Amino acid sequence: MALKLLLGLAAAYVLICAIAFLAQGRLLFPVGAAGGQGPLPPGTERIRIAAADGTPLVGLHLRPVEPDRSLPLILGFGGNAWNADMMAEYLRDLYPGAEIVAFHYRGYAPSGGAPGARALLGDSLAVHDWVASRFPGRPIVAVGFSIGSGIAAHVAAHRPVAGAILVTPFDSLASVAAGQAPWLPVRLLWRHPIDSARDLRATRIPIAILAGGGDSLIPAKRTDALRRAVPNLVLDRTLPGLGHNDIYRASAFQQAMREALRKVSARR
Repeated sequence: MALKLLLGLAAAYVLICAIAFLAQGRLLFPVGAAGGQGPLPPGTERIRIAAADGTPLVGLHLRPVEPDRSLPLILGFGGNAWNADMMAEYLRDLYPGAEIVAFHYRGYAPSGGAPGARALLGDSLAVHDWVASRFPGRPIVAVGFSIGSGIAAHVAAHRPVAGAILVTPFDSLASVAAGQAPWLPVRLLWRHPIDSARDLRATRIPIAILAGGGDSLIPAKRTDALRRAVPNLVLDRTLPGLGHNDIYRASAFQQAMREALRKVSARR
């Protein structure tokens, strides 16, 4: 009887591991966050490019309300529940004098393909290269929210951007997941590696980190580990009481974002 119980528990554990292995993509990338269909501010330009594997990627360029040539171009990477329209319009509210570019992640309509960490990291470099060729000589600052912070960090490590602003960031996505399910062999099962600490450890690009003191999704130790890995941290701000999702509505956060842009831009 005891042997049957042990075998049943073992089978259930293996089944849970299999589900975790197969379902993690759907949990990480809720592709229902589609966009690109509704009205946008006058002068908005829809952009279509091809990723390295030919997958069509769709984005948009928001021209500044009152152009300020002292500002860099802002290249935005949203959270997993954001689309490019939401990201670009939010950034334009923060930085009305700057050029704003954001793309829908692959798998997030109207971009094609299926989402996955490796593909998104590769796509981010293609997006940067398109922006750099379209706006030659213009400094670029990568801004990433949540999972997008890992994508922005990847761009900062592999392309000559002027700086990066990382919001609610982590050192490693696998470490975040492992902390949420310590009873599973998450690192063995993980198929979506995003390692911001590894990416940034060798770069001297100015980095700003903004976190919420009440963030229950990205534990403070994961952001602390990233801080320790960044050689050129020009602004480090934790906003008390703000969580992973409500941080964006806080005026203190918006003020900190403007300060972050000044800090990373000043180091050009």
